[in-house]
Amino acid sequence: MSTGKPGGGTGSAETLAARLQRAELLLQLTRELAEIADLDGVLELLVERVSTEIDVERATIFLNDSDTGELYSRVSHGGIKREIRMLNDTGIAGHVYTTQTGIFTNTPYEDARFNRSIDEQTGFTTGNILCAPIKTYKGEIIGVAQVLNKHADGFVEQDLELLEAMIAQASIALQGMQYVERMQKAREQELEFLDIVADITSEIDLGILLQKVMGEATRMLRAERSTLFLNDEKTNELWSIVGGGLNATQIRLPNHTGIAGTVFTSGQSVNIPHAYADLRFNPAFDRTTGYFTRSILCVPVINKHGRTIGVTQVLNRHGGPFTDEDESRLRAFTAQVSIALENAKLFDDVQNMKNYNESMLESMSNAVITMDEEGNIVTCNAAGLRIMQVTEQGIIGKNVEDHLCGENAWLLEKVQHCREKEDADVFMDAELVFAGERLSVNVTVMPLISSEEKTLGSMIMLEDISTEKRLKSTMSRYMDPSISEQLLSKGEDILGGTSAIATVLFSDIRGFTTLTEELGPQGTVSLLNEYFTIMVDCIHREGGMLDKFIGDAIMAAFGMPIPRGDDEDRGLRAAISMISDLALWNIKRVAEGKRPVDMGIGLNTDTVVSGNIGSPKRMDYTLIGDGVNLAARLESACKQYSAHILISEYTKARLRGTYRMRDIDRVVVKGKTEPVRIYEVLDYHTEESFPNIMEVLGHFRDGQAQYRDSMWDGAIDAFGKCLQLNPGDRLSQIYIERCQLLKENPPPEDWQGVWVMTSK
Repeated sequence: MSTGKPGGGTGSAETLAARLQRAELLLQLTRELAEIADLDGVLELLVERVSTEIDVERATIFLNDSDTGELYSRVSHGGIKREIRMLNDTGIAGHVYTTQTGIFTNTPYEDARFNRSIDEQTGFTTGNILCAPIKTYKGEIIGVAQVLNKHADGFVEQDLELLEAMIAQASIALQGMQYVERMQKAREQELEFLDIVADITSEIDLGILLQKVMGEATRMLRAERSTLFLNDEKTNELWSIVGGGLNATQIRLPNHTGIAGTVFTSGQSVNIPHAYADLRFNPAFDRTTGYFTRSILCVPVINKHGRTIGVTQVLNRHGGPFTDEDESRLRAFTAQVSIALENAKLFDDVQNMKNYNESMLESMSNAVITMDEEGNIVTCNAAGLRIMQVTEQGIIGKNVEDHLCGENAWLLEKVQHCREKEDADVFMDAELVFAGERLSVNVTVMPLISSEEKTLGSMIMLEDISTEKRLKSTMSRYMDPSISEQLLSKGEDILGGTSAIATVLFSDIRGFTTLTEELGPQGTVSLLNEYFTIMVDCIHREGGMLDKFIGDAIMAAFGMPIPRGDDEDRGLRAAISMISDLALWNIKRVAEGKRPVDMGIGLNTDTVVSGNIGSPKRMDYTLIGDGVNLAARLESACKQYSAHILISEYTKARLRGTYRMRDIDRVVVKGKTEPVRIYEVLDYHTEESFPNIMEVLGHFRDGQAQYRDSMWDGAIDAFGKCLQLNPGDRLSQIYIERCQLLKENPPPEDWQGVWVMTSK
């Protein structure tokens, strides 16, 4: 075997006549390639000329498929017309592709890199091989050329040089034809898509329109079924009245559960090649309908304002899983669905805008200034006089330029633009200066047009939000901004003491004292700042209220001060994301040579009292009650049960979503006499962090039942099976030790499986 040098030149022994003959050959090849207008023709010509000039039995041009990582031949010589595909790192061709170096061997069956399977499939016998990379003029490798079985004696170095010279000459044509072919394919798809869009946008009836869109999505993606889910903002549910084969049966599900809920809440597409292998897939619907889901592609439907209003889901692509191209095309369809939805609601939007403008004019708490076509101020209400700090005599009849100058000149430009373009504009949280005082305002500029579409002038509306902005900025440091907005809208009444049901969350860092000793004061503060930033973001994403930091601990509440319908789920989702985000942060810390951080979280739902507690000079908005104490006890219990998230039976009973959890004990916490059932939540785990989780949960449930019936040996056996499936399940080991202790020291006959905690 010999290895050629890329782009090698002619040998020193080669005669001038031979060099001239080769130059003529390459020149003739260039002329012939220039006359061909398609990729298949280029490949056929190149195979034919290579076979003739090198005198071989067969030649094949392999092109690289970057999407699949495969080398494939579209044209072959010698009567073989079937397509051949192989991974681009296997065989002689794969070796040449990955090393980008041409080689030849006259004893292929003795070469470990040779792939015998092709010969076995075709019945062909390979006597010798010559293979060279196909490179563009920029050095990018796009495939390999391979010739087999030279009729004369085996291949020599001059054969490799000739092959490299010929494919180098043809590489420009090859790459050019590839681009042309891709452009033609893209053009055909674009024309088809434009035809579909034209058909869609011509339909007014929403139901028919959606059926057309999803019918086309099913056809173009070669799927069995497609469904469009829209979000019901009143119930926080995804619902569908469209679905192939479902006869328009209405489907409703919470907008945060399942595959569709995941896509809706995240705004990110999900492509699942094997549905039953994905834990997010709920097979209950298949069991109800008798349908079998193989593959799923689900993308968000986003309106023109960037807000997710639903999801589109297609099932079971014929011929294999959905591809990235399928996802791109479905996203284009969902964009058209969004446009169609917006168009269908256009009349309502126009009517709502009219009502909005009328209500704004009636609202005297906002400034309303109207101007004629020349920009002279015609009217200004009392709020406008107060905000602009002028008198009625000092503004009416004056040109708006006299009052919108200096630092306010930007608003004058917007007014002039409004008059010229007859187009309304809104500016949120803008800044204006009147009489030296800076104000934060929401500004609306709109044209005044008569029913005959004649321009009458323009109008400015100013909403002074300076005080609200300062208060909101302060409050948002202590709670989620959306909650602070609701507090402001409620006024002072909500700031008194109130009693309501809330879900309380406690979290705490494990081994914090050891960390502080290692890090010192500055390092400890830096760690806590990073840690709290991550944790508070998780809480705020779910609309939680951060109550306080207690050293390295966090206390938060969901449902206070503003209750929502799914506060328990929000609290639990926040806890799960806190553990998941902590794991990602720990990866970064370990990579930087730092110690990872561990934590525990306790959740409880109960009636709690909230309000301002303290003295007239120093007050604190906080929560108190037994429900708060139990949440703190559960956080502490995480250490005893080697858990990260523990919730009470009261929280579990009110959950709407489905989570992976296990019933781990009935305990009497410190300071209480009545037992409470507690559960460990495991949704943050992956298969790597908790192998065989579903099987372990089944055996653990069996072990718990026998443990509570005082059947110690059976319980030990069940917990032992858990450890066999997941040796790292510390809780199962704890129960084995507890069973052995109770076996040696049996509890009273009236024992109810209750464990008394002796520490906080």
